[in-house]
Amino acid sequence: MIKFSIRGENIEVTDAIRDYVESKLAKIEKYFVEENEIDTRVNLKVYREKTAKVEVTILLGSMTLRAEDVSQDMYGSIDLVVDKIERQIRKNKTKIAKKHREKIPTGQVFTSEFESEEVEEGPVVKVVRTKNVTLKPMDIEEARLQMELLGHDFFIYTDSEDGATNILYRREDGDLGLIEAK
Repeated sequence: MIKFSIRGENIEVTDAIRDYVESKLAKIEKYFVEENEIDTRVNLKVYREKTAKVEVTILLGSMTLRAEDVSQDMYGSIDLVVDKIERQIRKNKTKIAKKHREKIPTGQVFTSEFESEEVEEGPVVKVVRTKNVTLKPMDIEEARLQMELLGHDFFIYTDSEDGATNILYRREDGDLGLIEAK
């Protein structure tokens, strides 16, 4: 069963939009027949230039699937995001199923707070977004998979062997780098 959390920014989430999102995302339920509940968060945004952005995040225990799309058409963006999520699931189905069955408990919460500083000969730098991240114990291969699924250039996690906080990142040459905090 999919549990939906649908939120709108600069747009009212009407019953028609809610029904459309839920019916489209119901397609992914077939990949998770073992699950009792799939936590799915959908964020719909409309910008001044009439651009629609749809973000979908699916939380599966220690796994997170994420996709987003920006276009002129809200319904078109919803379709494309669901297709992206479905491709991620199909591409990594075996790895996702294996890791999800392990049911790794959540780790510590990492909060980053930065202060704005004035840079010499440059503009004032402001923090425009703060994000709280729950660090989950995993191995480097699972961290790589999560980084790819999220579409990020880095991923912060707790190493399941030694409990250290690590940062996996994509280098400019395309290889991966690892920062190990001691």
